[in-house]
Amino acid sequence: MTGPVLVPILGDQLSPDISSLADRQPDDTVILMMEVAEETTYVRHHKAKIALILSAMRHFAEELRDAGWTVDYVRLDDPANTGSFTGEVIRALERHKARGLQVTEPGEWRVRQAMEQWRTELPVRVRILPDTRFVCPLPDFYEWAAGRRELRMEWFYRDMRRKTGLLMDGDKPVGGRWNFDAENRGGPGSDLTPPALPGFTPDKTSREVIELVSSRFQRHFGSLESFAWPVTRAQAEQARDAFLKDRLPQFGKYQDAMVAGQDFMFHAALSPAINVGLLDPLDLCRRAEAEWREGRAPLEAVEGFIRQIIGWREYIRGMYWLEMPGLADANGLDATRPLPAFYWTGETKMRCLADCVRATRDHAYAHHIQRLMVLGNFALLAGLKPQDVADWYLVVYADAYEWVELPNVAGMVLHADKGRLASKPYAASGAYIDRMSDYCGQCSYDVKKKTGPNACPFNALYWHFLARNEKKLAGYHRLAQPHATWRRMSEEKRAEYLESAEAFLGTLEPAEPGWAR
Repeated sequence: MTGPVLVPILGDQLSPDISSLADRQPDDTVILMMEVAEETTYVRHHKAKIALILSAMRHFAEELRDAGWTVDYVRLDDPANTGSFTGEVIRALERHKARGLQVTEPGEWRVRQAMEQWRTELPVRVRILPDTRFVCPLPDFYEWAAGRRELRMEWFYRDMRRKTGLLMDGDKPVGGRWNFDAENRGGPGSDLTPPALPGFTPDKTSREVIELVSSRFQRHFGSLESFAWPVTRAQAEQARDAFLKDRLPQFGKYQDAMVAGQDFMFHAALSPAINVGLLDPLDLCRRAEAEWREGRAPLEAVEGFIRQIIGWREYIRGMYWLEMPGLADANGLDATRPLPAFYWTGETKMRCLADCVRATRDHAYAHHIQRLMVLGNFALLAGLKPQDVADWYLVVYADAYEWVELPNVAGMVLHADKGRLASKPYAASGAYIDRMSDYCGQCSYDVKKKTGPNACPFNALYWHFLARNEKKLAGYHRLAQPHATWRRMSEEKRAEYLESAEAFLGTLEPAEPGWAR
């Protein structure tokens, strides 16, 4: 065959430096971009998440055309659209008489399985190339993990610091420490006023997408009324620069703080742009480092930010591919309770949960402590089924793709992986939320009360969680003290905690069937 090489680019690969284009020339290449129904509905993604990806795809297609590439773009509402990646690839191969197919590896297991079938089912040579946008290639991560008894992120992070040279003084970390997490635990102050997050008024392309999503995905969760995510590279870079200038200096101290109605605090909110391909994560880290070296941001803030990207993000991606496909079914604590309806409605008297669900509905975003220590902590303590919780996180967040969402939920949030990822369950009573937020002051429940109908439910649920999982968690030295405290309690006190927790759990209404898939 003498036709061009077909290069499919997926919706989270919107980078001109993607590996599938690295050795290609515009005069011998057709780029295929596809809006397919199976990707919008394999879970019922948040309306704003779908709008972000589709709008970013359409803008990126124009960016590629302006750079001289031929782009074959299939829209969701094209009557001939087959609704699947494979169907659209087959149609495009025939349409362009392509002699070969070249693609960058996908981020998700199910898509990789489909691509592997292309190698045997398609009538052309298929090349699947590594995704070079990550600092740590997957073979390197597998080598790092091989033979280790514990796969802790901290040790991986130090290797990534050495590899990139970020915040290094020769072979030693600047400031004499690898980790400044202890300085990054400030609670909310009464005069805390984070600067506004940059917002981007939807242009003609985005407005067309929003109209399409509004009409086609009416039953999906979420609002489009405040849609303002960056959907072009220029907008993402503007959002990046605003974060570095306005919010990075305070990011470290207040990265764990939560304030009702302050949905973004000092966070970057750049993860949707990074995960869709509009920003280079390593370049972002180097720019953050420059802010410290120029004296515009403190070391603890910059280190904390860089750790989230070259440490946590890279580590999570490696763990996903190392543990799949079994991770999708992990349930090490035998949790079976269905997801409560309030995760969708926000209708709960627990102010922290109501505010986090409200922010999630409005923006397809909540920051990492809201996700872990409010929404996730409740899911852990209440014993919610991991697959339900994972589906919810995948649905509702604009930056959620299975490679980043599933190991965070199964490992970090729910401890369903039996400690492969985290050294202990991230379980906490209401005291933690009270210390790190202003939620408790105006809540219908009293965080100081331990049991009873007016007590903060997190308090009794915490001990209920430890009691029912005592045998499973007996070997965790970081839980030795709370387990000892539980055993020292009188039988009457223990019964009071358990009865209070059971009474609250009995009030939870499950979400309607079919809410996610």
